[in-house]
Amino acid sequence: MFYDFLKYITFTFLIKPFIYLVFGVNVSGADNLPKINKGASIIVANHNSHFDTLILMCLFSGSQILKIHPVAAADYFCNTAIKKFIFTKLLGIIPLSRKVKKATEEELFKDINEPLRKGQTIIIYPEGTRGTDNTLSKFKSGVAHIARMNPDIPVVPCYINGPDRILPKGSFLWVPFIADVYISEPVYYDNTSTKDFTARIQSAVEKLKDEHKRREEL
Repeated sequence: MFYDFLKYITFTFLIKPFIYLVFGVNVSGADNLPKINKGASIIVANHNSHFDTLILMCLFSGSQILKIHPVAAADYFCNTAIKKFIFTKLLGIIPLSRKVKKATEEELFKDINEPLRKGQTIIIYPEGTRGTDNTLSKFKSGVAHIARMNPDIPVVPCYINGPDRILPKGSFLWVPFIADVYISEPVYYDNTSTKDFTARIQSAVEKLKDEHKRREEL
C-alpha cells in the first residue's frame, strides 16, 4: 500500500505535470484506450525513447496508473539497487531478462501473466529495444505468446511519435517537443499462429504510423 501511494503521488504531482506542461501530448483514438478499472489489457507500442512509457502511463488517471505495469529489461533498469527501487516501486515495471533460459512458456511469462490474471494492464514493446529515427523494427513474438495464453484480454496497438526527439537513444539531454499518440481498436488472439498474430499487431502499429504521416502532410 505504501508503494502504491508513493507511485500515485509521483505520477500525479511530478510526472504528469512535467509531461503535459513541459512537452504536451496529442492523442488520437482516445476512445480506444483500455478501461483499466474494468479488466486486464495489453498495450503494445513502438519504442524510441524512455519517455514512451511515461507518456503512455500519463494517459490514465492516478488511480488507474496503479494497475499499469510496463515490461522492461532487467539488465538495464534493475542493474543497481537504486534503479531497481525507482523502476519497480515508483513505475511498477515488470523486469524481464533478455537472456532467455530454458523454461516452459508458462515459466517464461509468469511475471507478466500474474498481473494480467489479476485484472491489471501491461505495456510491452515488441521491438525488444529502443529504435532510432522513429523506424519500426520487426516485432518479436513474445506479445503473441502472451496474447495466446490470455485470449480474452484485449491487445491495444499504439503508435507514439515525438519522444525520440525529446530524448533520443544515446542522449542524456531532453528538449521540449510535443508527442503524438495514436491508439487503435483492440484486437484479440484469434487462434492463428503466433507468427501471424505478431505480424497482425505490427501491421496495426504501422497503419497508425501511416496515419500520422498523412496528417503531417496535410
